[in-house]
Amino acid sequence: MNVNIKWHIAFAIICIISIIGLFWEQDTSFNNLLFNAIDSIDKADTAWLLTSSCLVLLMTPGLSFFYGGMVGSKNVISTMLQSFICLGVISLIWIAFGFSLAFGDSSLTVNLDGNTYGLIGNFSQYAFFDQVGLYPHKVIASSIPFALFAMFQMKFAIITPALITGSFAERVRFVSYLLFICLFSIIIYTPLCHAVWHPNGLLGGYFGVKDFAGGTVVHMSAGIAALAGALYIGKRKKVHHTPTNIPFVLLGTGMLWFGWFGFNAGSALAADGTSAMAFATTTAASAAGMITWIFFDRVNGRKVSALGACIGTVVGLVAITPAAGFVSISESIFFGFITSIVSNIFMNLSFLKKIDDSLDVFACHGIGGIMGMILTAIFAHGENASLLHGGWNVFGHHMIALAIVFLLTFIGSILLFKITDIIIPLRVSQKSEEVGLDISQHNESISNSF
Repeated sequence: MNVNIKWHIAFAIICIISIIGLFWEQDTSFNNLLFNAIDSIDKADTAWLLTSSCLVLLMTPGLSFFYGGMVGSKNVISTMLQSFICLGVISLIWIAFGFSLAFGDSSLTVNLDGNTYGLIGNFSQYAFFDQVGLYPHKVIASSIPFALFAMFQMKFAIITPALITGSFAERVRFVSYLLFICLFSIIIYTPLCHAVWHPNGLLGGYFGVKDFAGGTVVHMSAGIAALAGALYIGKRKKVHHTPTNIPFVLLGTGMLWFGWFGFNAGSALAADGTSAMAFATTTAASAAGMITWIFFDRVNGRKVSALGACIGTVVGLVAITPAAGFVSISESIFFGFITSIVSNIFMNLSFLKKIDDSLDVFACHGIGGIMGMILTAIFAHGENASLLHGGWNVFGHHMIALAIVFLLTFIGSILLFKITDIIIPLRVSQKSEEVGLDISQHNESISNSF
């Protein structure tokens, strides 16, 4: 099928979604079985979640600068746009039916130990934000408007596929990428989100997986999908290049770090002590990750670099994400320290270099997410909450869940890349790759942007 025809089909889909949304019947009545009365809204919680939502949204433009500064000069705009476009594409999917799949009542379930656990939500329950309004949900978010919770979670859904883009930077057709992120969000992200964060989800409910702010749902899934993408798509024609703009990377890191306070502290869903602790542990882990990375580089004969400092900061942030509200500040320093070392080692392994994960997404987010999940299962506070607090079963269940998430996400992502490739070829032509994606895909150039 001609690529131009596929663009017409994509435009037609947007038209259909817009028209369906216009006529979709909305149930705005108060349902006292699901929702609290409007006077149960806590103004402080609501103000903090509004702020946190804005902070998390800022992370996606921050990621675009972070990735954009790392690539070659012919691919800066295309790389940045791949992150930025998620703000539009994933937002519409989330409103249309993504939120319903993630947080609707379980429609696909399994029975274990006499209880029923969910794998994915009801497709139509909250479609086009039906029933998603001012009333707080009794179980999911009891002190803030349900619409605010849905919008907060939307920002997580937006940045997850954007994270994957660094693994196949400089060689993927833009329209193919759009199709892939739609498939990934629907088929991998929403079921994983439901399984971990829905009150009745399989991984959170049965396996007891602790994921305070997205170490498993966001970073592991993105990092593992990135590894699958790098393997499936193959190497660039010119693997080695000099990062175009390190100040872009520094700016992007600052925006990510700033936004991450909303990402982690906002996940308490309240303006309370847990939120404050998550804020503090996020600060400590990222600082430890940064300093550990540059010192570890130096003792291994590599120079201290701004790029290394930025990567170490992000690795520390990734590591603490699943445990931000579950551990102490001193423990969070260890999270950043040990994960930075492990991630650094993986990033410099020769076999990963051969795969050509362009911007080391798996070593940063995949390994960071995995380490965060393991460390959370060891250190999380509370009676029988982790290995150090008597929760041997919790630790074992976390390890089983880790293996399940890794395998299903990796295999699922390979299949989605294959399906995308069949519908629209993923790789640009050799000539387009040599010219650069900025010109070949978008007819724009960074040299004309200053």
